[in-house]
Formats: sequence, C-alpha cells, structure tokens
Amino acid sequence: MKKAFNKAGRLSLTTVFVIVLGISSTFAQGIKNVVLVHGAFADGSGWRGVYNVLVKKGYHVVILQEPMTSLEDDVKALRHELDKLDGPCILVGHSYGGAVITEGGVHPKVAGLVYVAAFQPDKGESDLSWFQSAPPSSVNGVMPPDDQGIVYVDPAKYAISFCQDIPKADAEFMAASQGQFAGKGFAAPITDPAWRHVPAYGIVATIDLTLNPDIERKMYARSNTKVTEIKGSHCVYISQPVAVANVIMTAATEISAKK
Repeated sequence: MKKAFNKAGRLSLTTVFVIVLGISSTFAQGIKNVVLVHGAFADGSGWRGVYNVLVKKGYHVVILQEPMTSLEDDVKALRHELDKLDGPCILVGHSYGGAVITEGGVHPKVAGLVYVAAFQPDKGESDLSWFQSAPPSSVNGVMPPDDQGIVYVDPAKYAISFCQDIPKADAEFMAASQGQFAGKGFAAPITDPAWRHVPAYGIVATIDLTLNPDIERKMYARSNTKVTEIKGSHCVYISQPVAVANVIMTAATEISAKK
C-alpha cells in the first residue's frame, strides 16, 4: 500500500492509471445489474420469467418488493436496494412501478430506465392524472378506495382486465395475492423525474386493458423514450418474458457502449 503513495502523500501516477483502467474495464464489460420493480395489484414474483432469462445471460438481478404504503415509502425501499449495488444498473418498472423508478431513479447507481407498460410522469404529475387522461377500458377492474384508502382490482375482473393473456389459474392466483395498495400512491406527484437525467426505454403493451396503450405512447413520446411495442396485456412482462428481457438487455448494452 505504501508504494501507492509518493513522498508527498499523494497517489502515484501508476496507481491512478491502474484505478482508471479498472473503472474503464468495468464499463467495457457492460452493465450487469438489473433492478426490477413491480406495480400495484401484483408482487415481485411476476418477474420470475424475466429474472430467469436475465440470470442465464449473466446479469445480477434484484427484485424489489415494495411496501405499497405510499410512493415515498416505495422510493425509500428502492433506494435502499440501489445503495447496496456494486456498480451501475438498469432500473425497470412496471405500471405504478414506473412512478417509483421515476421518483427513485435519480441515484448514482442508475444508468438507465426501462418502463414496462408503465406510468412515466413528469415533475408535478402523478399516475392518477395520466390514468384519467383517457377513458378506461370497458372491462376496467380497478375499484374505488375502501374505507382505509386501499385500492384493489375486482377479483372477478382481474383476469380479463389485467392479464388476459396468461393461464387462468395463474390469473386467479394473482387476484388472490394482489396485496394491499395504498391509493394515495397513485396521486403522489413526482418531484424530479429520473428520465430527465438518464436514457429511458419503454415497452407499450398493445392489448393492455388496464393502462390505455395510447397513454403509454404519449408519455414515452414526450420524454424521447426509445419505444418497443409488444403484443401483450398489462402483465406483458409475465406473458412475454423473453421479449421484455430483450429490451432490458438492449438498454444495458447500448448504455454501456456510450460510457
């Protein structure tokens, strides 16, 4: 260690060169961390298919389980996971998870964002303001908040409105395990959108009956997001895991190449 410093106590040029070379080598190897953030009315287990594809390709994948008690709490949980990473990551959000990565993605470990049938609000905007910008589907199953402010998808409409392209038994299980989502999270405004700081990629689920695909297109267009359209329901990440994983890997490869 002593040889790393000169007599003045400063790092030697050789040591500085080795450190810089190491950093450059890390970027040359590409971004290998991916953090997956689920949306409302679901949990992290839905990412299993995407996780399997990414892990087989050598990525280190973290799946965040948000408390879903408020946007603030979910962002806090996300940043805790980001702090633990050993290098840059691609941050991925589905549906409401798009707001979580938008608000929580201003972080030194975040190199890029991927929105999967997700909300992408700007400063001062919320998911609710965008959700109300177009008429809901005729089979929309999102129910009004209950007396505790919790919002659910009607179990009777869950399969047809939320994930009509996955097996019925899987949809029934998801409906039964959708958890408690605090509706105030939908109305929470964004303070500093991460997509204004790092590159963004977006997936439009073309047969989405929960979040109107035209809303997805409008959000992504105004933010200069690189868009891929995939035929899938709101849960396109479950029904089309390979296609979704390919977008994530493309983001990691292209952003790494720019470093």
